[in-house]
Amino acid sequence: MDAFIFLVLFSSTFLTTEAVKQYCGHGAPKIQFPFHIKGGQLQNSGPDHLAGFEVVCKDNTTITHFPSYGDLVVRSISYDDKRLNLLDPKNCVHEVFLNLDLSLTPFRYFYGVKNYTYLNCSSGLPSSFPEVPCLSGSGYHVYTVEPSMALPDSCRRVKTVAIPFQYSPYVSDNTFGLGLSWDVRPAGSKDSGFKYKTGCSNNVVSDKVLSISIFFLAMVVIAAIVTMKYNSKKICFSQDEEKHLIEAQK
Repeated sequence: MDAFIFLVLFSSTFLTTEAVKQYCGHGAPKIQFPFHIKGGQLQNSGPDHLAGFEVVCKDNTTITHFPSYGDLVVRSISYDDKRLNLLDPKNCVHEVFLNLDLSLTPFRYFYGVKNYTYLNCSSGLPSSFPEVPCLSGSGYHVYTVEPSMALPDSCRRVKTVAIPFQYSPYVSDNTFGLGLSWDVRPAGSKDSGFKYKTGCSNNVVSDKVLSISIFFLAMVVIAAIVTMKYNSKKICFSQDEEKHLIEAQK
C-alpha cells in the first residue's frame, strides 16, 4: 500500500509540474499549440510547423522574438480567435510598425491596415501634423502621413508601410494595434508545414504528458494489484498458521 500511495503522489506531482510549464508565470497567457516555450515539450511536433511560434520565459514574462524588430511581450493569446496581443517593451508602437516585417512569418495584423509614409524632417511641420515623439530626437522630427502627400523640402521619406493606424497623440497605449492573427502558413511560403489543429484547441494536451500519464497510471494499477495479492497471501499464511496452532493444541 505504501508503494501505491508513493506512485500516486509522484505521478500527481510530475503531472502538475508539466502543467505549470504551459505558463511563464502567474497571470501569463497559457502556451499551447501552435505556440511552445523554448526548451519545452513540443506539441504535435514536426520538422517546421512550429517555426515562428516559439516563446521564451524571462522574469515570469512571455516573450516572442521577431528578427526584423526584436523582443515583444506576449500580453494575451486567444486561441479561439487566433489572436496574439503584444506589448512593446520599448513603449514605441510606431517603431514596431516601422520595422516589423510580417511577410515571412505566420502572422498578420488582426485589424485592417492602410499604407502610411514615415517622414524624417530636419525642421518641424505645422501643428496639424502630429510628431511621433518616440521616433524623433534632437534636430529631427518624424511624422506619419498619407503616401500621396507632397514631400516638404525639409523632409525625406523613410518608409511606406501598411499599418493599423497613423500616429495620433490621442492614442497613447502602446498595445493598441499590436494585435496579430496567425495563418496555417506564412505569406509567400509554398509549403511551410504549418498545421493548425482545429476542434478542442483550448483543451490540447501534450503528447508527452499524455504518454507519461498513461505510463504512471499503468504503474499505479500494477502496484495496486501486487499490493492486493501480497496482502491476500499474507492473510492466507496467517490462516494456515492459525490452523496449525489449533491442531497442535489438540
